[in-house]
Amino acid sequence: MRSIPKGVVALGLVSLFMDVSSEMIHALLPLFLTGTLGATALAVGLIEGLGEATAQIVKVFSGAWSDRIGRRKPLLLLGYGLAAATKPFFALAGSAGMVLSARVADRVGKGIRGAPRDALIADLVPEAGRGAAYGLRQSLDTVGAFVGPLLAIALMWGSGGNIRLVFAVAALPALIALAVLWRGVVEPARSAAGPPPDLGNGPAPVPSPRRAVFDRAVIAALGPAFWQVTGFGAILAVARISEAFLILRAVEAGLGAAWAPAVFVVLNMVYAAVAWPVGALSDRIGRAGLFRLSILVLAAAHGILALPAGVPAAFAGIALWGLHMGLSQGLLSAAVARTAPEGGRGTAFGIFNLALGLATLGANALAGALWVVGGPGLAFAVAGGAALGALALAPARA
Repeated sequence: MRSIPKGVVALGLVSLFMDVSSEMIHALLPLFLTGTLGATALAVGLIEGLGEATAQIVKVFSGAWSDRIGRRKPLLLLGYGLAAATKPFFALAGSAGMVLSARVADRVGKGIRGAPRDALIADLVPEAGRGAAYGLRQSLDTVGAFVGPLLAIALMWGSGGNIRLVFAVAALPALIALAVLWRGVVEPARSAAGPPPDLGNGPAPVPSPRRAVFDRAVIAALGPAFWQVTGFGAILAVARISEAFLILRAVEAGLGAAWAPAVFVVLNMVYAAVAWPVGALSDRIGRAGLFRLSILVLAAAHGILALPAGVPAAFAGIALWGLHMGLSQGLLSAAVARTAPEGGRGTAFGIFNLALGLATLGANALAGALWVVGGPGLAFAVAGGAALGALALAPARA
């Protein structure tokens, strides 16, 4: 960790605390919707799909805007601040529509901060160390993603199953994340033309990204390698349906409602343990083989979850899901950074996430509909087929 800039470590801690907050809510939200508010699995899929798609679509504009103004941190403060402000509304929600409004607003905050944050890491770290840097941030983020559900379990046990209390307490770690961001992250000085090139045989820097929010030179500089990574990421997003369905699957298999956050604990413990070492490994051996391995692991997870088995089998599939995430998510960010032009990384991350957002919206709506029509077996079987289809688009060099 000594070779990783302090700003990257601080960004990882910000992600950690915000994920503690978000996952305290997310781990119980499907049960809150279906149990407390009486929503269907299709409604859960639509709410998750709309929320995640909104986040990804907003990243297009925030990433391009950060390129234009030459600064990332103001957008990070805005995004994390908006997400923190939405937390109390989950505790107050009296209908699925209010949950949808809060979820979309929370995801707008995520969208505002996402692309500028990923671009800032690339600004802080040279190409040779980006796999480790993105992997570290992802691991710290994912530590928060299993600490949050653990806190949710403890609060549910101590309060006699008071989901609204859990949602209210979730605002506190979000405020800590804002404080760490304010004091701990200092972005490097950037000229109007962006930082000097350091990609070797990567794409050339583009001139003056300040001229427009969407600079034509930036978009024109996005070559075939970038579009291949983007297409691959979109297919993976179709296959990797919302984790909300993992919770519903485990509960259907017999897991008690108070223990539902354990799904995210298992998933994210595996994810956190894998992401940083895999990122560092990718800096040495490349990413192509690891991407293919991640697809096979995801397909295996879907195969297990499609079977009408009990809780242990469901958790085996969930653990494989976490392994897939650790093998793919940080590496995708590093691959986008490698194929993006120097002065347009924010725009590149924004376009990448737009593609993922549209894919996520369609995938979750379809998964919810398949769940209603044919149960979890059909939903996971179709998603597993999409995972295997991603093999055809896996980049040969990433």
